Amino acid sequence: MNVVTTTVIASLVAIIIIATIFIVKNLATPKKLGTVQKFIKEGKFQAAEKAAKALLSKNPRDFLTHYWLGKVYLEQKKTDLAFQEFKTVNENAVFNGDIPEVSFRHTMAQLYQKFNDNTNALKEYLLLVKREPDNADNYYNAGKCAEKENQMSNAFVMYQKAIALDKRHAKAHSALGTILLRNEQYEEALAQIRLAIKLEPEDFSNYYYLGKILKEQKNYSAAIKEFERSERNPEFRQRALIEEGACYMEVDQTANAQENFLRAVQNSKDDSSQETLYARYFLANCYEKTHNIEKAVEQWSKIFQHNKRFRDVAEKLEQYHDIQSNDS
Repeated sequence: MNVVTTTVIASLVAIIIIATIFIVKNLATPKKLGTVQKFIKEGKFQAAEKAAKALLSKNPRDFLTHYWLGKVYLEQKKTDLAFQEFKTVNENAVFNGDIPEVSFRHTMAQLYQKFNDNTNALKEYLLLVKREPDNADNYYNAGKCAEKENQMSNAFVMYQKAIALDKRHAKAHSALGTILLRNEQYEEALAQIRLAIKLEPEDFSNYYYLGKILKEQKNYSAAIKEFERSERNPEFRQRALIEEGACYMEVDQTANAQENFLRAVQNSKDDSSQETLYARYFLANCYEKTHNIEKAVEQWSKIFQHNKRFRDVAEKLEQYHDIQSNDS
């Protein structure tokens, strides 16, 4: 056997050894990843996390394992860690069937929204629109993200597309109605909000917007009834009470207005919020109107503690400080 033949044989043996190692390694990896998946099915999330991290310590660019580690974190309610893993997958992985792209993008969009990244959430929903063109929720969610990014015309189009796909999509009708309300297109807004209420009467936020429209149309008694209904939604209760008070002020029922503004203050969850400051401001106006200056000053002082430039509060305090000094 000559030197050339020996060299060729040695090279072939080396190639075979390398190929064998590669094949064994690739065959072994799914089994190890399978262990992670098995632990998840059994609810052994700490064990699954440990196994996934062990795999990633050997191969940090194993994006399929990053995906499953993200799933483990979601099961453990470790949302911030899941978000990091899923972002790694989103930025690097090739969706070739191992990772279910549609469900992944739904989760990714929800995580972006949770962490107030509406720009990237919108991108995910626009990708989902292409993957699931018949899913009205994708258009609606894209519209919500666009609205939060102040892309109102884009949001308007998305809500219209959601309704075109599903005429009974109450949330899309409601969202479209609120945009029309902001644009002072009251009749069109009224039609959308009434339809949303008809489709989903238990969504009490819609009664708040209906009240806003009726108030703009100066139908104060009807507006008050709708605001009262919307109080059943805790998120809208304080705003509804302020709007009820404003309606009573418009018809010179100061006592009723005062009662609503006082309740709005009592329902405050944040003394520095704009809603609470306005509730106190209007309550002070009622006290001033009925010559209860001491209580009015008390409200203006509390507003001043949180916002020294709120409307004419500083001037009011100065004005009544002079009066009180003169009285003394």
